[in-house]
Amino acid sequence: MQLPLETYRLDNGLRVTLSEDHTAPIVAVNLWYHVGSANERPERTGFAHLFEHMLFQGSEHVAANEHFELVQRAGGTLNGSTWLERTNYYETLPSNQLAIALWLEADRMARLLPAMTQEKLDTQRDVVKNERRWSVDNQPYGTWWEKLPALAFPPDHPFHHSLIGSMEHLSDATLDDVAEFFRTFYTPDNAVLSIVGDVDPVEAKGLVQRYFGGIPRGTGRPSLPDMGVPPVFGEWRREVVADDVMVPRLFLAMRTPILGAADYFSASVAGAVLGSGRGSRLYQQLVRERQLASSVSVFTFDLAKGSDLLIVDATARPGVDGQTLEQAVGEALDAMHERGVTSNEVARAVALITTDLVTSLQSAQSRADKLSQFATFFGDPSMVNEQVERFQAVTADDVNRIARARLGRDNRASLLYVPRETPEGDGPDGAAWDDVGTKPEELA
Repeated sequence: MQLPLETYRLDNGLRVTLSEDHTAPIVAVNLWYHVGSANERPERTGFAHLFEHMLFQGSEHVAANEHFELVQRAGGTLNGSTWLERTNYYETLPSNQLAIALWLEADRMARLLPAMTQEKLDTQRDVVKNERRWSVDNQPYGTWWEKLPALAFPPDHPFHHSLIGSMEHLSDATLDDVAEFFRTFYTPDNAVLSIVGDVDPVEAKGLVQRYFGGIPRGTGRPSLPDMGVPPVFGEWRREVVADDVMVPRLFLAMRTPILGAADYFSASVAGAVLGSGRGSRLYQQLVRERQLASSVSVFTFDLAKGSDLLIVDATARPGVDGQTLEQAVGEALDAMHERGVTSNEVARAVALITTDLVTSLQSAQSRADKLSQFATFFGDPSMVNEQVERFQAVTADDVNRIARARLGRDNRASLLYVPRETPEGDGPDGAAWDDVGTKPEELA
């Protein structure tokens, strides 16, 4: 499918993309800031996520939580999210309410700091701490979000540290820290705005210029350090976590080409062959035939710098130990690494990926999000129209090439959760299960 779109820049650097679609009387507004946890200072982790919360606490002309109230009264929905490389905010409303969404986003981009108070910072800091307690510290397997990137990237790499941040760093955050972070990253020249749906382009452009045109561009952002890492780990890295869980669960990461690279598409298809749907290799072998796992999936992080990660997520059936689960996943990866895939497997995987992609683009908000993604990372939202064709061009030879290069035992990082009451025994061939640096040849 080809999405109609028009993209342009305001004088202050804000990139705007319009995609007109009169199928339904709704409009999606999606604003990405090119800042995520990777941009945080080592002593201030969690700032990007804290800021996602702070931006809903009002601006000069909007009271705390009034952003939610105004959008919901207009019949709309809204939210925000934070990731390693970006933070985004979005609203979906009846199309005659476009102006309210744009005004709200512009007011907090231009005039957040006058409404910032110590009380709001303290409140949202406590909210984020509670979120950490509930979703990470006290959630079964919840620490995987921070432990797996820490295992996959070196300590000085921007992707290494926790997305949600540490309790200590959140406690140390000051109002001056918040103001500096805002002035540095929440500027129009570090943002992209996508508008999708039942809009008149001339009217939409007028509203964008009216609300965003007068916001000054930023004064510069610190550059990220070198994001490059070797294409493979060079060993089988491993960490075992004894946790309050009922059954073992394995998260196994492999370094793969970054989002947008030619071989990103081959790696994504390889992941779908492995773990997308009930016809995938891992589902057939681990869930159906050997009955070692209750669920299994494979997905990418879609990172645009340094290296992406292809991740296997497998949960053991009751009574199956972690060692057996990890060995079974390793055997499936070994088989694909050594013997490759068939054309039929690739055709199935490509069909699944493209169907999911096209289906997701039926949603105005999902479409706006994809436009913002490609505009932010590559400066070209029209890349969304190339994705189906790029996936359909992937061949079995392409997948086999990436499997030989990236699915070997020298490119695996295993994060294995086991029930706390289970004693940590020895791994295969006597390799200690708590040895993060286990060499690939030590695993059977």
